[in-house]
Amino acid sequence: MMSFQHFGLGELIRGGATWVGFANYRTVLDDPEFWTVVRRTLWWTALNVALIMVLGTLVALMLVRLGKRMRLAVMSGLVLTWATPVIAATTIFQWLFQSRFGVVNWALVKLGFDSYRDYSWFAHGGSTFAILVALVVWQSVPFAALTLYGGLTTIPAELYESARIDGAGAWQSFRLVTFPMLRPLFALITSLEVIWCFKAFTQIWVISEGGPNGATTTLPIYAFQIAQSLHKYDLGAAVSTLTVLILLVALVFNLRRMFRQEGAL
Repeated sequence: MMSFQHFGLGELIRGGATWVGFANYRTVLDDPEFWTVVRRTLWWTALNVALIMVLGTLVALMLVRLGKRMRLAVMSGLVLTWATPVIAATTIFQWLFQSRFGVVNWALVKLGFDSYRDYSWFAHGGSTFAILVALVVWQSVPFAALTLYGGLTTIPAELYESARIDGAGAWQSFRLVTFPMLRPLFALITSLEVIWCFKAFTQIWVISEGGPNGATTTLPIYAFQIAQSLHKYDLGAAVSTLTVLILLVALVFNLRRMFRQEGAL
């Protein structure tokens, strides 16, 4: 396994590698930058998943209340958004936020925000991070919304009628009826979205390559930078392995909680 070997550019060219055991992992774990990237990745994942689940739930609840034609139109838009290739969607967002000819700057200037004339969104870490979050959420909400909508259609209407008779409002109905009935589905979608957001690579690399100044560098980007830019394939492999382990721990925690809740039902 490459992460347990000394494997750089020289070894790639001439072949052969020296076994170093856990030395690569010690090097990575002793690097403060690694832990900075870990914290950023966890924040990136938590923010995206929270927004996806909230917006997906709201869209799913809206679909239930729409008429047949409007529901079909909204669902068609969601499917088209979901089916858009990642590179194509990323290119669209690059164009939207382009400094001189982007639609976002043009609209903001028209609304009277002259400070956004020729504003360079991708030159600032915070704005670049926000754009990437918007892109990932935009691509992920359709899956969550359509899946939850399918679950909502299986809930008997009598349960909501009983809740209304007991004086429950919209929030109480969701908390006492919808969420308990769809708890396993919520847990499953959350797990899938954690995987999707945690391992996101294409969007970040195409838009910012982890910049500016590392503001959007997550673990997959960090591993790629070490392996390809620095030609330290052994350290890149170690970071990749640690990335998988961190994701596995998060998923096991979520799945264990889901099974415990299922057992309590």
